[in-house]
Amino acid sequence: MKKMEVLKQIAFEEKGFDGFLILNWANLLYFTGFPGAVSLLIPRDGESIVYVYGVNYEQAKAEGKGFRVELVKRDENLIAKIAEKAKDYKIKKLAVDALSIEGWRALAKETRGETKLKVKGNFIWELRKVKDEKEIELMRKAGELTSEGMKAAYEVLKPGMKEYEVAAEIEYAMRKRGSYGTAFETAVSSGPRSAFPHGGCSDRELREGDLVVVDAGATYKFYRSDMTRTLVAGQPLEKQKKLYEIVKAAQEKAFEAIKPNVKAKNVDAVARKIIEDAGYGEYFVHGLGHGVGLEVHEPPTLSSSSKEMLAAGNVVTDEPGIYLVGYGGVRIEDTVLVQKNGAKKLTKGPYSLGAE
Repeated sequence: MKKMEVLKQIAFEEKGFDGFLILNWANLLYFTGFPGAVSLLIPRDGESIVYVYGVNYEQAKAEGKGFRVELVKRDENLIAKIAEKAKDYKIKKLAVDALSIEGWRALAKETRGETKLKVKGNFIWELRKVKDEKEIELMRKAGELTSEGMKAAYEVLKPGMKEYEVAAEIEYAMRKRGSYGTAFETAVSSGPRSAFPHGGCSDRELREGDLVVVDAGATYKFYRSDMTRTLVAGQPLEKQKKLYEIVKAAQEKAFEAIKPNVKAKNVDAVARKIIEDAGYGEYFVHGLGHGVGLEVHEPPTLSSSSKEMLAAGNVVTDEPGIYLVGYGGVRIEDTVLVQKNGAKKLTKGPYSLGAE
């Protein structure tokens, strides 16, 4: 298991830990490939152990590879079991990816001070930020499925439909083509609600001339995609066309700036300058984008305050927007793979307000 070997090198050889405890669901999925694990204990010396409850035990034994599966019975204390195993493995310095205050106190109590605990989730983020070939292929498929869902939105969206009806058509189109589910709650925000970046979906009926921001994503074998298009229910007005062209130009120029060894904040600045020069800077109220993978929001972040550098294998969103409260909003978003010599979109067109 290459991912686990890299983590061992970072945590054990480079940083001097002799054990790593993983509790975050996405990190567990990343290393085990199995969604039912509740924790994974990786010792410097010895066999890694995945802990599961009875409902997932047989599936974990059948699908899990590269570790021992241990059952946590209904009346057993998981933290106590982990602490006992840490003692057996003589783990004196244990890295933990994520743990609540209550969990931390419980683990510290169970280890009786014999094991020093440190939160080191950043070790795993450094791995998860850079996707390998298998992950990229899964994300490419998720992007294709998302694009099919968005195509359905263009085909069905019209005045008189309710927002949730449009969302249903998108999700059905993705599902019937192979999506394992939605990457997040599909958002169809129309009219004045389109000015809310996270407007979600409601029972509002689309009206003639409404701006409609559609934000959707498919999941394929646990990996996600994220895509937004803005349409008009009916024929677009000149002001709507103008807003759309500004955002489209910002998105295109930002895409051209996405490449390895570029500061994430500089990519954000490219899009932000175009919108500012057009007189709408104060209405671009969020960062340009974020990483995507097992979760829909991951590092690296593309924003004016980001301190991160892009690298080949990063998968990020490119999603500038303009939001005029009381009028409506426009956002265009694609999921983008950073490659050695530039970038590639994993989600596809169309790029229009929907009217021919």
